[in-house]
Amino acid sequence: MKNKTIKKIEKLQEELEIPSGISATIEGNEILVKKDNKEVKRKLNNRIEVKIEGNKIILSSKKTSKRERKIFFTIKAHIKNAFEGIEKGFKYKLSAVSVHFPMTLELDKNNNLLLVKNFLGEKKPRVITIVPGVEVKLNKDLIEVSSEDIEKAGQVAANIEKGTKIRCRDRRIFQDGIFITEKPGVTFIW
Repeated sequence: MKNKTIKKIEKLQEELEIPSGISATIEGNEILVKKDNKEVKRKLNNRIEVKIEGNKIILSSKKTSKRERKIFFTIKAHIKNAFEGIEKGFKYKLSAVSVHFPMTLELDKNNNLLLVKNFLGEKKPRVITIVPGVEVKLNKDLIEVSSEDIEKAGQVAANIEKGTKIRCRDRRIFQDGIFITEKPGVTFIW
């Protein structure tokens, strides 16, 4: 058996450059990324040290165990998503499919609610809550969810899809519902 040498990483450290026009600040246990009137907040973990020096965010960790590496790269991905969200925004597209009864969608912007009326012939509308900070647009049977924060946009898209879930019926026959057709980086083919 050959003797394998294992390369041990002594310290994790990376620098992320802050894009021009974007400001980042650390407030307590959160990082706040701003541009104009848009802002995204992300919680930090106390195992990873995060500093801002000039136009760079420096992430470092003294320990290099599996747990610290997971947290380190998760925080790095959250910060990159915050930059991308502030620059471009994130968009989810959903499609409303009705086979048996024609469902109608109605947006109540005052109360942040999406009403799905006549779903499977139900008398009461199904009410779906929209998280503040997320913009929802309706175009007949297409729904577009957009936000700077990928977590908020994804949560609203999931709430809409889950709000029209069918239980106690054969899914091969009852194919009604609202389904995610496109999300950042992925397009589903029907």
